[in-house]
Amino acid sequence: MSRALPKYNKRRVAFIGGAAAVVLTGAVIAQSALAGETSKSNDSARTLAGAATITCPDVASQLPEIPASAQAEVDRNLALLQTQIDEANQRLVDTVGEGGANFVQNAILGPLEDKRIATVNRIATAIGRTAEKPQGLDALAPCSLGADGAADTGEEAGAGDEAGATPSATATEGAGDTGDDAGNTGVGTISCPDVASELPEIPASAQAEVDRNLALLDTQIAEANQRLVDTVGQGGPNFVQNAIVGPLASKRTAAIERIAISIGRTAEKPQGLDSLAACTVTQ
Repeated sequence: MSRALPKYNKRRVAFIGGAAAVVLTGAVIAQSALAGETSKSNDSARTLAGAATITCPDVASQLPEIPASAQAEVDRNLALLQTQIDEANQRLVDTVGEGGANFVQNAILGPLEDKRIATVNRIATAIGRTAEKPQGLDALAPCSLGADGAADTGEEAGAGDEAGATPSATATEGAGDTGDDAGNTGVGTISCPDVASELPEIPASAQAEVDRNLALLDTQIAEANQRLVDTVGQGGPNFVQNAIVGPLASKRTAAIERIAISIGRTAEKPQGLDSLAACTVTQ
């Protein structure tokens, strides 16, 4: 009996130790599972909290007729305005839950407004070089915050105002002019002069490059027609000209110039093709 007792005790200790290990392992697994669910819950909360979207007044629809000499610079700055909004929206997502009551205004909307002021001023300056400089565009610089892409109606938010980047910020006037004088009032179709029929004999060495750019001209028209469809009812009286037809003319000018240059490398360079760049919209 005296020799059997230690073996029994060893087996007992081994059994207790194994049971403890199982309990500990189960606790670790349970804790890990709980952490995973907590992480998923936080991710879901973050996604919901980041559903707000920055809304800015549309600048293109408020511009006067843009001189051809200013079109390229205006287009670049209109594209920059969109980039600025996209970056601000990304910052809104990245900073969900950060800061205090004024975080969104001070860290996101305020800096965005400053950038937009500089950009719309460059647009006004570009137009003003060869035409009357548009005034008051800086009034389009301030942006607002709304949920799910819709501008807030302006009523004060309730609980959660002390949070940082949340959708509780008060919004201001919605973007763009959507009144009775909206520019894109119907689908319509964009019509452009045919370039291929106006070209001289094309050298064999230039044929491939000319073909590529002729195909690109067709693609540009198709994209502009799709934009015409996608923006029905949007913008002010100059929206179609400034946001669709004008940029299309700039793209066509560049493509046509490439065609002329490619022909001119081994033959006489065709002149006056840029007159074929301008397009019209027929309803």
